[in-house]
Amino acid sequence: MGLLGILIALAFLIAVAYRGWSVLLLAPLSALIAAWFSREPLLAHWTQTFMGSAAQFIAQFFPIFLLGALFGKLMDDSGSVQAIARGMTGALGTRRVILAVVLAGAIVTYGGVNVFVAFFVLGPMAMSLFRSADIPRRLMPATIALGSMTFTMTALPGTPAVQNAIPMPFFGTTPFAAPGLGIIASAVMLGFGLWWLMRAETKARRTGEGFASRSVEGSAERSIADDPFLRERATASHEFDPAELNRGQHSHSAPGPLVAAIPLIVVVLVNLLMSFVVLPRMDFSFLSEERWGGTSLSAVAGVWSVAVALAAGVLVLLALNFRRMPSIRESMDSGANASVLPLLTVASLVGFGAVVAALPAFAMVREWVLSIEGGPLVSLAVATNILAALTGSASGGLSIALDALGETYMRLAAEQGIDPALLHRVAVIGAGTLDSLPHNGAVITLLAVCGTNHKESYFDIVMVAIVGAIASLAVVILLGSVLGSF
Repeated sequence: MGLLGILIALAFLIAVAYRGWSVLLLAPLSALIAAWFSREPLLAHWTQTFMGSAAQFIAQFFPIFLLGALFGKLMDDSGSVQAIARGMTGALGTRRVILAVVLAGAIVTYGGVNVFVAFFVLGPMAMSLFRSADIPRRLMPATIALGSMTFTMTALPGTPAVQNAIPMPFFGTTPFAAPGLGIIASAVMLGFGLWWLMRAETKARRTGEGFASRSVEGSAERSIADDPFLRERATASHEFDPAELNRGQHSHSAPGPLVAAIPLIVVVLVNLLMSFVVLPRMDFSFLSEERWGGTSLSAVAGVWSVAVALAAGVLVLLALNFRRMPSIRESMDSGANASVLPLLTVASLVGFGAVVAALPAFAMVREWVLSIEGGPLVSLAVATNILAALTGSASGGLSIALDALGETYMRLAAEQGIDPALLHRVAVIGAGTLDSLPHNGAVITLLAVCGTNHKESYFDIVMVAIVGAIASLAVVILLGSVLGSF
């Protein structure tokens, strides 16, 4: 009965969340359903297990959610994201439209701009470019997805995306875990995705399919961000509340591309310095004291590095655009508010996973996962894939998997001589594959921004965001198994 309850609770969570209901309501209710089938105490699981795990997630990752959303909002309101996108298209020209959009998305998201902010900036830009180059509109979502929500989210070393931060407290790693493997995985995703999109463009030109052919007429206007259905789906999959995109005031003049890129460069460099130079040279032995939670530097260094990097990016951005932004207070308030709902939503998913993991029947699930042939790397990849697919969220699925199995994989890594950095990279890339199924909030939002639908554009998203990611994951597991982490 316990296992049946877990399956029913999970099915209920997925089915009702897909219809736009808030995960803040559904996650605790689903957890109670699973506990009831196991004849476990309901109130104790709600207030102790569920809330305890959710609160721990908030305590660990609130700085990254807050500073990441703030940085993305300020980059948007200052016109910096638009300036970078225009600079990239100006450099590559209209003959390389797909490459320009992909690289523009990659630059801003790797520099710390949230993917939803990128969507609402790149969407109108891509619309204009695709129309001028007469490339089918149906390829727009896959093009934006490739640059914004694939390798810069999960594979590229040092990415400040929250997905790359989640494994750090579990494995004691940094944002630059397994950098060589991350670069190789990024090359596989980017190379395969560009090959697919350019192949599709060539085929379309050969058959005479242009921008308007077989495409629905839609709008990339920011009013889409206020859609309550999209808002609920979006906040469960990424760390920015799209309703805040229309809050605050946008600058009437944008900085030059080089000035706009400086805050992004600062985020990357400070992240690197904090991870490998500053924190390792300081004495943090006091962290073992009870007043600091009895923790260690390895458990908090990754989050500290990303938080300081984003804070430095915010300060530099404000210094460069102080006179340009009409209302800094409104923009900062909106950025801070944009972090709250996504943080609580993902924390609720983590709480649900904690309740499930605490049930006696979960031992059967754990045994099944660990018995998957291929060793810990393969079973970890499968676990994060499945949970990300079911929740439609890379961050939610990854958090549930590591909260339930992180200690087990660390023990197996110690027994088998596996570098925790390799576990980190496999887990993050694994979570960023099947999360892009049709019910993913980012996918739904992206299609709306581009004015297309699943029937027209989803297959190309599958190829660049799922197939390419799975191929890169297979390469990382193969190389990691043979050569170890590098």
